[in-house]
Amino acid sequence: MPELRVAVIASHNGSNLRALHRASRDADARFRIVLVISNNSDSGALRYARDNRILARHLSGRTHDDPDEAIRAALVEHSTDLVVTAGYLKKIGPRTEAEFAARIINVHPALLPRHGGPGMYGRYVHRAVLDAADPVSGATVHLVSGVYDTGEVLAQAEVPVRPGDTADTLGARVLEAEHTLLPEVVRRIAHDRSPFLSVRARSADAGGDSAGCVGCAPEQERGVAVESSPCR
Repeated sequence: MPELRVAVIASHNGSNLRALHRASRDADARFRIVLVISNNSDSGALRYARDNRILARHLSGRTHDDPDEAIRAALVEHSTDLVVTAGYLKKIGPRTEAEFAARIINVHPALLPRHGGPGMYGRYVHRAVLDAADPVSGATVHLVSGVYDTGEVLAQAEVPVRPGDTADTLGARVLEAEHTLLPEVVRRIAHDRSPFLSVRARSADAGGDSAGCVGCAPEQERGVAVESSPCR
């Protein structure tokens, strides 16, 4: 089976890109990152891509009158099978969304449907979790739809909220969960060639305790439990 061709779209540092690229080097990964796109010409994501000989493109309103069409065309040009938005602070445009319907996934730093929507990113999400006194937060991988953070949930990993947590301390642990969850979802898609998987992950807390998981089977390889039944 040919490798799944993955494109990553990011705005800033690209830590999830790095985690995904590391995972792509595993012998059984079955996916390869073929393109990195950023709306920020000086982003860490683009620097990482260039340093690792991955095709890197800066595409934005500064480079094109219609950045949506530019992104769509670049993804098509490089025969992209799956698009991953990771820390991308722009909305995917309608042409790109239509071209890659059900083939765009996003990682969000909370347990959707809680704490999603416009303005819910980075520290704003973690601050909202703490303000709501939620006992648990986590990461979600979901399909991208025309409305922020409302696409079908494919996977979630829970991270407990600790007494005395700040947005920064909670955010650091959630980010660790993202770095495990996202590569595992992409790996499963590459193996099964379907984005409609029920994948549930149990992430390790920084103190060594296992965080709870949503609807998961017993833990398996890579510290992630996977169910491959259709997600409905």
